[in-house]
Amino acid sequence: MKNFEIDGSGWHTVPGTASRRPCVFLESEIIAFYHGDYHSGGEWQKRGTIANLIWTLKNDAHPFPQYLPSAIQALKTILKQDLPEILRQVGNDKQLTICVIPRAKNEQNYRQDQLHFKRTVSEVANELDGFIDGTSYIMRNLNTQTTHLERGQGEGGDGNSPYPGITNDTCTISSEVRGKDILLIDDVYTKDVGIDEDAIQALLNHGANSVIFYSIGKTSK
Repeated sequence: MKNFEIDGSGWHTVPGTASRRPCVFLESEIIAFYHGDYHSGGEWQKRGTIANLIWTLKNDAHPFPQYLPSAIQALKTILKQDLPEILRQVGNDKQLTICVIPRAKNEQNYRQDQLHFKRTVSEVANELDGFIDGTSYIMRNLNTQTTHLERGQGEGGDGNSPYPGITNDTCTISSEVRGKDILLIDDVYTKDVGIDEDAIQALLNHGANSVIFYSIGKTSK
């Protein structure tokens, strides 16, 4: 596991246009962690890579249903290795509430076998000491553009690409986040996409005491 800082600066596509503009998603730097590097290209086809694990769990454009059980177990192993270490680094006296970045669409748009990432994180959160399961605290109401797929492929979201405030505009955030120390989890982090930064700021705006970020993979971009 490695650590980095999220500074909150980035670019966004102006809703309703193709125009890209610089912006600030996050008002202050955030401590972040990730398990391993995510390599693009053909890495998603190579079993044992971070990219393959994430694509298998998404199970959408290139489904791997026969590999789902092993991918779920691999994710559990990673989480049980990394999450206690994060807790140790930030202070064992803290109790971290685990939230998950929701998928781009409302969950009703997905099959049950496309929701294993969130479900597995929830199971691990309930098994480990020092964590609270808050995986249902951020729920997508309105569809957004799926950032790892292009429009027109049938699986891309029918909404906007990330912009400052998109989490508040498209999600319901539980009042349970107020006063909590949050560990926000996503499958992969890519700088300049903005969805993770915006969700962090939304949690802080809703009264979270603090937010730490963790992803399974991180792109080199």
